[in-house]
Parts: sequence; C-alpha cells; structure tokens
Amino acid sequence: MASISVQSEDFDIGAEIDALKQGNTSIGAIVTFTGTVRDVGSTLKTMTLEHYPGMTETELNRIAEEAETRWPLLGCRVIHRYGTLEPGDNIVLVITTSSHREAAFEAADYLMDFLKSNAPFWKKEQSATDTSWVDAKDKDSVALDRWRE
Repeated sequence: MASISVQSEDFDIGAEIDALKQGNTSIGAIVTFTGTVRDVGSTLKTMTLEHYPGMTETELNRIAEEAETRWPLLGCRVIHRYGTLEPGDNIVLVITTSSHREAAFEAADYLMDFLKSNAPFWKKEQSATDTSWVDAKDKDSVALDRWRE
C-alpha cells in the first residue's frame, strides 16, 4: 500500500494527493507534511542531500510498513529528494490517508520522526563562507523515543 520515492525531481503535492484519493471513497482524512530547505540567518546558498541507493529505499519502505501496521491507513506516500537544493525548495513529502483524522495525523508524525532520525541521508550545507555536514539533532532522537514505548 505504501508508495516510496527517492528522487532528485521536485514533486506536485496536489497530484500526489489526487493519486492517493483515486477510487477510494473510504478516505475521511488526508494529512500532508512538506519539508523545505530553510535559510536561517540568510546565509545558506545550497543544501546537498546524499544517499545510498537501495539502502535508502529499503529503510523508507520499512518505516512506512511499520506505520501501516500501527494505524489503519488507507494510503501512504513518502517522497524524499536528494541532490543540491536551494532555500525554499521542497525536500520531503509525507501523505497519510485514513478513515479518521487521528490515525492519519499520528502516522504522519511517526513517519517524520523516523525520517528525521533513521533515514539514511547525509546533509551538507554551503553558505557564503563555508561548507559543513549537518549533524543529527538531539531533539530528533528524543521525538523518536516516544514511539518506542
């Protein structure tokens, strides 16, 4: 049921929602999350996302399948981009559908917590003055822990 894409191309949120809805009149809730490249301090020129093909898709599928076992989802779509992106560009899209909003919201939240912490992507930021790899944040690990209880 889950559909996963790891791609360099941008995505069309409306088209992705329409594809999930097509022919499914049981859907009562659609939750989306779109992550974009942010430029805190107006110094970021680009962010480069690298991944290990095969391993990345396998992990994203595993995360999505786990969400589908925890909540009664009617659809699940995850798109994560890679390559060099500029401030304002889309990075990630998560769409969950269910008969009721609670399941759709919780599943989307779960997916994003796992994507932020466990998805095998490496981020490099280039500013006007330097280039640096972005480390994982402690708050992302704390957010992930709530799902392990």
